[in-house]
Amino acid sequence: MGATFLDRILGPRIDPADLSKNSIRYGTPGFLLLLARVLLLVSLFLPYWQMELKAPQYPDGLHMTAYVNKLEGDVAEIDGLNHYIGMKSLFEAAKLERASGVFIMIGFVIMLELAAYVHTRWSVLLVAPVILFPVIFLVDLHLWMRHFGLNLDPDAPLSNAVKPFVPTALGKGGIGQFETMATPGVGLILATVASVVLIIALYFHRRAYLPLVKQMQSSAGKAA
Repeated sequence: MGATFLDRILGPRIDPADLSKNSIRYGTPGFLLLLARVLLLVSLFLPYWQMELKAPQYPDGLHMTAYVNKLEGDVAEIDGLNHYIGMKSLFEAAKLERASGVFIMIGFVIMLELAAYVHTRWSVLLVAPVILFPVIFLVDLHLWMRHFGLNLDPDAPLSNAVKPFVPTALGKGGIGQFETMATPGVGLILATVASVVLIIALYFHRRAYLPLVKQMQSSAGKAA
């Protein structure tokens, strides 16, 4: 029973003769999964989000860069300006996400490695979270910025001059004399490319292994 259940999850194994004859057909899904893993690992060391803040007193602008596990740049200076309108420190945002960011990415890489050995539709469960990750990152970013912008400290020095607002997660934004430009970082772009690669990988995965799955199911039905 255990072996049967495992077979249903992992799917059929490829006959060596068939593998030799159709190496491109069976090799393409694995290659694409490997490419996606490499893209994710590289993205781990690159910025996922960047923001530039411009104001008359800062002619060169202030810059902040967000990685999956840390914030860099002029964060303290930006926090100082935000303090006057009652916004919390940016270091208080996404603490859990930044603390677990590296482990999540490593987990994604392991999931894609496992997906290469699963020749059934269950591989989608391993791949789907990685495909959705760039969107989840941006949604989480937007929710944190929305939370900070709509929950300003009423006792802040300039609380009466600024109404609660939702900072822009991507593109141009600003309030008063301050103008911001938020853009995706190279890391997020690579993660998005990895998502596209994985969608293509699922297509070739189905094309390669669905006939084998049907053949296995047919053989099991006859044996029963």
